[in-house]
Amino acid sequence: MKTRIYNAKILDINETSVDITDGEIQITDDKITYVGEGQEGTFDKEINAEGNLIMPGFKNAHTHSAMTLFRSFADDLPLKSWLYDKIFPLEANLTEDFVYWGSRLAILEYLTSGMTANFDMYMKNDANVKASVDSGFRTVLCGSINNFGGTVDDMEAEYKKYNKEYNPDLSDLISYKYGFHAEYTTGREILEGMAGLAAKYKAPVYTHNSETKNEVQECIGRYNMTPTTFLDSIGMFEYGGGGYHCVYMTDEDIRICKEKKVHIVTNPGSNTKLASGIADICKYMDNGINIAIGTDGPASNNCLDMFREMFLVTGFQKIKLEDASACDAIDVLKMATINGAKAMELFDCETLKAGSKADLIMIDLHSPNMQPLNNIAKNIVYSGSKSNVLMTMVNGKILYNKGEFFVGASTEEIYAKVNEAIKELAKKASL
Repeated sequence: MKTRIYNAKILDINETSVDITDGEIQITDDKITYVGEGQEGTFDKEINAEGNLIMPGFKNAHTHSAMTLFRSFADDLPLKSWLYDKIFPLEANLTEDFVYWGSRLAILEYLTSGMTANFDMYMKNDANVKASVDSGFRTVLCGSINNFGGTVDDMEAEYKKYNKEYNPDLSDLISYKYGFHAEYTTGREILEGMAGLAAKYKAPVYTHNSETKNEVQECIGRYNMTPTTFLDSIGMFEYGGGGYHCVYMTDEDIRICKEKKVHIVTNPGSNTKLASGIADICKYMDNGINIAIGTDGPASNNCLDMFREMFLVTGFQKIKLEDASACDAIDVLKMATINGAKAMELFDCETLKAGSKADLIMIDLHSPNMQPLNNIAKNIVYSGSKSNVLMTMVNGKILYNKGEFFVGASTEEIYAKVNEAIKELAKKASL
């Protein structure tokens, strides 16, 4: 399948700059083959972008997709009560089928927000994989072992099952990274086992980290160390990894992240709703740490919207530092795209260039909120919204176009399934 997208503005984003040029993109099957002013060829499909913007898709670098089932079920609670009193009882009754349909619902929302990949930490990964493959969506799975479920052996088996290096028949839409839920939900023996797997496979490890003051204080009480320093002390980050949230980080924590190349994934929407706090993003950036953005799960956010997250990232830093120049929109746009790809190790999905995967989106520039075209890249962060996403392409296939989905199931079927699921879950949990 050869596709040509022409008459477009093309956003080229890399570590040092963001540039916009006029031209076209040519795609063969799942890969970009040409980006430039145009060249002749024969195509199966030609798309006139009508002067709109083509850019790399957003990477949702931390989420729990199937928790769409719990959206607005347990709102207005602090993190610990929300998790232990509401969410854990519901999750105890989850089935593969429920996770499948919850994940499919999340993917619809990802597509409308211009996301072309997610970093999904949840359970029952066979169902998650099936939902992603059936939808045509790219998912990086993250292990979620804790005291309530899973073993170190299970994590090793999943690593081999969901990475193409060990399972050649696996869809190239799927990959897997080691992870555990959090220090506060995971005993030392399990954590040391995960560090052992990191050493054995020379692999990064990802986890919720320092999300709340209480979490940090309790860890200090257990080990006389913060979560970051404790995990580093047992060798968890010898091959890198990532921390989700990272709201309360000491200078020593920051030093460790810089030295061990630990990515920080900020989740401002969730941190706002749960009153967790505001992370020192500018300080982390100043220390050379790679910052990515995630929505967190749709039960704690509750919106899977990268535009909202981007605005909150920059807005909170300006307020926190009392400096309107803090956290430039261009840096935030990088966090949502190329930085997220780095954190997820999707190195062939970072930019729009020949040889990269054809994971891209079209942004409507003919909308009032995107005019005038003084600075298109900053418009995306400061005035852009999900309504500006005209098209989302993953792996060379259009999955969303002008309000219509092409994901192998009707939206109404997905909506009916998730509504049935939460009613049954709530009944079983007596909630």
